[in-house]
Amino acid sequence: MIILDLKDARPLYEQVVDRFKHLILCGVLQEDEKLPSVRNLAMELSINPNTIQKAFTELEREGFIYSVKGRGNFVASNGILIEHKKKELEQQIEELVKEAEGIGMSIEDIIEFLTKLK
Repeated sequence: MIILDLKDARPLYEQVVDRFKHLILCGVLQEDEKLPSVRNLAMELSINPNTIQKAFTELEREGFIYSVKGRGNFVASNGILIEHKKKELEQQIEELVKEAEGIGMSIEDIIEFLTKLK
């Protein structure tokens, strides 16, 4: 489920956060699904449990998961998360279009390029 890249310059907790975000947004992890315990995941990945706890804290802060005292961590409702991610992507696309126009690409060129991607 989670694979860490030890050559990646990012801290391990960020890699864990990014991987869980991806799994949640892609629907691999469903709403209200229980996540592995901090201890089990730390043993599986051979990293310090504090690293997993830090990742889970960040995921909870961002609204991707919620915790239930004594029961563990669960996937939050992802409908709002997907909408948030769509808005984020729209902003990035808007910035890229402005940058492309800045170097002389027309909207038609951009649309033609995007159609080829499909």
